[in-house]
Amino acid sequence: MRELAFRKMNGLGNSFVVMNDLDGQVSAQTDLPALARRICDVHFGIGADGLVLVKASANRDFRMVIYNADGSEAEMCGNGIRCFARYLREEGMTANTELHIETLAGTIVTTLCDDGQVTVDMGAPVFRNADVVAPEGNGPARVTAQGREFLYVSMGNPHAVAFVDNLDFNWREEGAAVERSTQVFPRHTNVEYVRVDGAAEVTMKVWERGCGETMACGTGACALVVAGVEDRRLSPGDVRVHLPGGDLMIRYESGTHVWMTGPAVTVCRGTFLLDS
Repeated sequence: MRELAFRKMNGLGNSFVVMNDLDGQVSAQTDLPALARRICDVHFGIGADGLVLVKASANRDFRMVIYNADGSEAEMCGNGIRCFARYLREEGMTANTELHIETLAGTIVTTLCDDGQVTVDMGAPVFRNADVVAPEGNGPARVTAQGREFLYVSMGNPHAVAFVDNLDFNWREEGAAVERSTQVFPRHTNVEYVRVDGAAEVTMKVWERGCGETMACGTGACALVVAGVEDRRLSPGDVRVHLPGGDLMIRYESGTHVWMTGPAVTVCRGTFLLDS
């Protein structure tokens, strides 16, 4: 029986099991999708929305690999990368405040704050790519899925954003169907439902690709602010996003990068026992 050391962490309730795989021992001997499913299972594992691995990078400080609870690999995760950066500091793996982290979505820069918050340069949004079937044009692509209009924004991973008058409807059922609408989103998508509370304040519910309903989604919060600013529903600059797990501050002005600031906390540390 092998022992795998872990930290369970969360960003606004979006939870992750984080493991050090710098020596490659976790990934070399394990079916990672199966490991992720087992670890994330709330009944037979630790319970989490995703498994995050710290890996070595050839030209960046570290590389983040993340698997969703269903075993699928994600390109990027906003809450996950804040936990990743905080993990590196708490484990004594870096003394740097600013970290350049390699992900499948490119290089992401994080800044550790003294108050436990982490600020992340999420890069520039993308409005059209292979993850969406949409006509050419400027700004977020407008597409229809399950009878509702969505704005498509990629933050390294795909997002479908719907602005709604209220959240008193079965958005979970609809979100699950939208996620799997492969005629519009060939590789599935994250889905955000957004109520605008003011020019710089919104409330969001999220159905995450590969996870289902979660307490928070960092890339989703970024995507909805981009969509809102580009669609002139929100003012450029700082926007407070209310999620079930708490608030994120997102900064965006058209044509620039997106900046996210939020917490990352450790819940517990332990050892996961893996049958040989």
